Amino acid sequence: MDRPPPTIRPNGILAVLAAAGIVAALMQTLVVPLIGDLPRLLNTTASNATWAITATLLSAAVAVPIAGRLGDMYGKRRMLLISTFPLIAGSALCAMASGIVPMIVGRGLQGVGMAIVPLGISAMRDLLPPERLGSSIALMSSSMGIGGAFGLPLAAAVAQNSSWRVLFWAATVTCVVVAVLIWMFIPATELTTAAGRFDYLGALGLGIGLVCLLLAISKGAVWGWSSGTTLGLFAAAVVMLAVWGWWELRITAPLVDLRVTARPQVLLTNAAAVVVGFAMYAQSLIVPQLMQLPKATGYGLGQSMLAMGLWMAPSGLVMTAVAPLGARLSAARGPKVTLIAGSLVIALGYASSLVLMGSAAGLALVTCISSAGIGMAYGTLPALIMGAVPRSETAAANSFNTLMRSIGTSTAAAVVGVVLSQMSIHMGSHTLPSENGFRVGLLIGCGAALAAAAITVAIPVRRTAAPEPRSMSRV
Repeated sequence: MDRPPPTIRPNGILAVLAAAGIVAALMQTLVVPLIGDLPRLLNTTASNATWAITATLLSAAVAVPIAGRLGDMYGKRRMLLISTFPLIAGSALCAMASGIVPMIVGRGLQGVGMAIVPLGISAMRDLLPPERLGSSIALMSSSMGIGGAFGLPLAAAVAQNSSWRVLFWAATVTCVVVAVLIWMFIPATELTTAAGRFDYLGALGLGIGLVCLLLAISKGAVWGWSSGTTLGLFAAAVVMLAVWGWWELRITAPLVDLRVTARPQVLLTNAAAVVVGFAMYAQSLIVPQLMQLPKATGYGLGQSMLAMGLWMAPSGLVMTAVAPLGARLSAARGPKVTLIAGSLVIALGYASSLVLMGSAAGLALVTCISSAGIGMAYGTLPALIMGAVPRSETAAANSFNTLMRSIGTSTAAAVVGVVLSQMSIHMGSHTLPSENGFRVGLLIGCGAALAAAAITVAIPVRRTAAPEPRSMSRV
């Protein structure tokens, strides 16, 4: 890779892109402290209120691969700027919402902004010198976890001490600042593929297939796993994704090049991404519940939402600190070794939870150990992907890998939800997850982390890369 021009400032690029990734990820947890109050605030039902989270998940899953392909075709800086527009509009719409429908639409727009993370990672490959690339990609890739870790206590503090609308107005202003910083400090990247015809049918087919799949996964517990709606959505997802795959293999400029995706290094890295995403999200669902359940249960810790968020906040700092250390390990031993090590550290965090779940400090330590592993693992996934794909498909391949992580997190939510609902106890008129249910959920998370390590062992890593043609133009 050629060294970037001297006018490019690596420190400024890294700071702006990392901040943009953290802000985009923060939107994912922004509404969590409000979920319990949304039915009252927006005059709706509790079931309808959960769509404020589901809408973000679905829109992000659809937008990320599409934005990645457009970034390869028309320039990553351009698509980074475009991705900030729905973040701004969605945050403002949520701030002004007086009913559940505008809130859901606004949250859906916020989800579209998640494309910033894979686009930023891909832009780094074009803009940063080789010696800075590993640590920078690791930090940017970890921004999804960092933003989520910091977003929960921040959102809880604002929601508890001010109007909930302030939370979204602050998000609007922050997103505007991010857009200005990208416009001012991120240079145009060099185009590595011709801006040909966009695969609209592929985008439509993938979008429909993903919505059917993730909707069935995220709502199956509510609708019933054997209900006609859930089974119908799963069936529609299988059919639509099969047709989409046939179409992508048939055309010359597909949305996702499945032949490249089928390469062993890319295929197994994406498989590892699904399981790492599962392992990352499972503890994010279990630990907050354990901290907030009343002490009368005998295992709950009786923490408030704000206190719980503050206990979990150090995990974001740990992830930030560990990401560059993981990059150094990758430089010395290769990203495959780092991904194996990160997966094993995540498994260690889950294993330690079985003896540390009796105190808030113990659970905080558990999240810090797990976050250290997540920081290592998330930072290596883009490196493994970019080591196996041509520069012309960097953004699309990274976006597809991000999508795989999202599928893992969605599956974790469904599996953990089923375990906790099936293994429950009754306290008065309330049904609560049992202590054994939490332990089983933690063991499943540990098993997922070990599975990620096992999959990674099988990844064949190329030692050398073929020279790539020089870029065509800058956009």
